[in-house]
Amino acid sequence: MINTGKLAGQTLFITGASRGIGKAIALKAAQDGANIVIAAKTSTPHPKLPGTIYTAAEEVEKAGGKSLACVVDIRDESQVRKAVEDTVKKFGGIDILVNNASAISLTGTSETDMKKYDLMQNINARGTFLVSKECLPYLKKSKNAHILNLSPPLNMKPHWFSNHVAYTMAKYGMSMCVLGMHEEFKSLGIAVNALWPRTAIATAAMQMLGGSEAAKQCRKPEICADAAYAILTKDAKSVTGNFFMDDEVLHAEGITDLVQYAVDPSNANNLLLDAFIDPQSPSDTNIVFHKNIKSAEKPSQGSFEAVGEVGKLFKAIEGTLSPEVVSKTQAVFAFVVTGDEAGKWYIDLKTGAGAVGQGEPPSSPDATLTMDTKNFFSLFSGKMKPATAYMMGKLKVKGNLQQAMKLEKLMSSLKSKL
Repeated sequence: MINTGKLAGQTLFITGASRGIGKAIALKAAQDGANIVIAAKTSTPHPKLPGTIYTAAEEVEKAGGKSLACVVDIRDESQVRKAVEDTVKKFGGIDILVNNASAISLTGTSETDMKKYDLMQNINARGTFLVSKECLPYLKKSKNAHILNLSPPLNMKPHWFSNHVAYTMAKYGMSMCVLGMHEEFKSLGIAVNALWPRTAIATAAMQMLGGSEAAKQCRKPEICADAAYAILTKDAKSVTGNFFMDDEVLHAEGITDLVQYAVDPSNANNLLLDAFIDPQSPSDTNIVFHKNIKSAEKPSQGSFEAVGEVGKLFKAIEGTLSPEVVSKTQAVFAFVVTGDEAGKWYIDLKTGAGAVGQGEPPSSPDATLTMDTKNFFSLFSGKMKPATAYMMGKLKVKGNLQQAMKLEKLMSSLKSKL
């Protein structure tokens, strides 16, 4: 997406802009010569995540924009109000608000303590509402005012609630702000839209959870920044009330080569879908479909000795395998179990009727999963979803993250049989 200069002199108030997608949007607008307000909590270096509001502000200045770094916890009404006042005092107004700040915990109901629940609700839903409310008087005065929320389309399928209902409620709160505010502010000429990535985005937080291997399954934050730029440079009166997907926005702009946004261009066709996105085609999930699979003999039930609880579990899994499971999965998984029953195991769901064994797999694994014994049992008993374990740092994945996430369906099919 080539900069056009349309945001020159306009003031963008961006929450959570010290790193990740928020910062990428800030730097994109800065190239036009825009005024950027970095509104975030990180004023001192985080021990694991790079960047502060001050380092982000420096990057904005180097990119060609003007900056204002504001220490803002968007749960605090007084901090938000002061940041808005400081913005107006320095730049004279606010033209664009980007509600990017968000909190996440992909946990089920029993695993979500109320502190995490309140954090997500207060940052995602309440924070978005609060910042929009405080910026509204100044957005009314802008000639082309936009509010852009980094939030998903409202997908009412139970699947997106059942695994992490608290997070979904909080994130959908941001999307409901779009649904309501775009209608409420339409007569004021203020556009209110949502933007969501089709795939996982390689942010510092993602890399901290999954390591460098996870990043290979992601796109760069710049794809969201380019999509946001395309939206924010449109006439606010003609573009409002939309739940945009980043790739769809870029396709509409004539940008069809999305390989440039992949962290690993060689892996551009094997990316991990983001949350709340349902697969649209086989290529979206890298599922391999096989027709007319001939039946095969089940693997020998005596291929390894079941020692310990972990061994017994793998022995039970061995008894559930079939050509159908193999054809639907098409992956070899290696497991590195640490803790009380440390050891290496594998499940081959790529050939014949499948196989289970102890030690290294007979062929190169598509994904190697490392977890503690306790978390291993939680995973296979259905108490913890693979995606949740991964995002919480309880599951480390090396190799094809997309293939590893297929375990979620496998776990569901095995749960009643184990």
